[in-house]
Amino acid sequence: MRSVILLLVLLAFTFSCKQKEETPKVEEKQEIVSESLLKNIGNPSKGKAHLPRLVTQNGALHMTWVEQEDSLAVLKYASYKDQNWSTPKEITSGTDWFVNWADFPALAVNGETVLTNILQKSADGTYDYDIKLNLIAGNKVVKSNFLLNTDGIPAEHGFVAMRPYDDGFYVSWLDGRDTKNKKKEDNQMTLRAAIVTLDGTIKEDTVIDSRVCDCCNTAIGITYNGPIVVYRDRSKGAEEIRDTYIVRWVDGSWTTPKAVYNDQWQLNGCPVNGPAIATQEENLVVSWFTASQDMPRVLVTFSQDNGATFGTPVRVDAGMAIGRVDTAFLKDGSALVSWLEPLGDQVVLQAVRVYQDGRKEAPITITTTSAARASGFPQIEIMDTTVYVTWADLQGDSSQIEMVSFEL
Repeated sequence: MRSVILLLVLLAFTFSCKQKEETPKVEEKQEIVSESLLKNIGNPSKGKAHLPRLVTQNGALHMTWVEQEDSLAVLKYASYKDQNWSTPKEITSGTDWFVNWADFPALAVNGETVLTNILQKSADGTYDYDIKLNLIAGNKVVKSNFLLNTDGIPAEHGFVAMRPYDDGFYVSWLDGRDTKNKKKEDNQMTLRAAIVTLDGTIKEDTVIDSRVCDCCNTAIGITYNGPIVVYRDRSKGAEEIRDTYIVRWVDGSWTTPKAVYNDQWQLNGCPVNGPAIATQEENLVVSWFTASQDMPRVLVTFSQDNGATFGTPVRVDAGMAIGRVDTAFLKDGSALVSWLEPLGDQVVLQAVRVYQDGRKEAPITITTTSAARASGFPQIEIMDTTVYVTWADLQGDSSQIEMVSFEL
């Protein structure tokens, strides 16, 4: 499966752009954000830095990132408030990590407690690695490098998503322990979820889907009813339909997985292009990439009932999208969605405001970037009326983290 990843990453450039009658019309107008509207935000990353992750919490912007020098990888954390960064804190480091453009460390903040993770090699196999969690509170390390997956099987464990939940965190991840089964019918990647308490106790570790796509990121949100997880599913049998699915915690148990929308994308491999989600009280917004019907595109849909039902998806890209989506709610219930797509001879990071009734504003271009895997997944966060955007800027064999903000 891994041998097809590079080909699939370039999928957007090779598909036919023929459109069918039912394809939603895409606005052609492009509004480029002028430099006078974009504010460059210096950040404390140094050297070869990449894999930034942003979270807004407690009136501050929180960021983790990875710095690398030769074989040494260092996970760092800092917060941004009142236009100032805190002193960067080294959370953990190692020479035995699995560092990957698509399987980046996750980040969540609950009060003063910060939870994040790294992936540590567990055996000689290329994709044998475990999820190690780290908890910090202020300048105190609560618990460091403790296992999330406790199966003890050398297999792939990763693509972590996490959110604050009650007195702790809810965490989801892809778990490959069953991929080492000898019986082919049981040899599947699974989706699991668990609660991590503020002292690092792991409880209620549960399989919530027994067959999912192997290497697309998961996304987790918290609604009035409780946690929900969106992810790329994998149908049973030979069909290989890989649409975006949702599972919800309702009345003390997880619901049966169901499609957010039936794209019917048939693909004999993993596109390494998972969904994004944001929640606001009982409202959800989900954005995702699909290339069903040979049309690479980015779709957005809303739910007003904690994810039980969804409206008709809205297409936001201008054609031949690459994906790598992110999304965030605004106070008025609209959402900002970001993604990568070609624009002329360049690849650009786009963003658009979408409303729950299906309206959308003209997309804006945040920056030019690269379709290369190393450019990773750009991140957006919104605090009050300010949008913060960060990404990895490639510089030959190196990279640095860039960040801008603008007002809506």
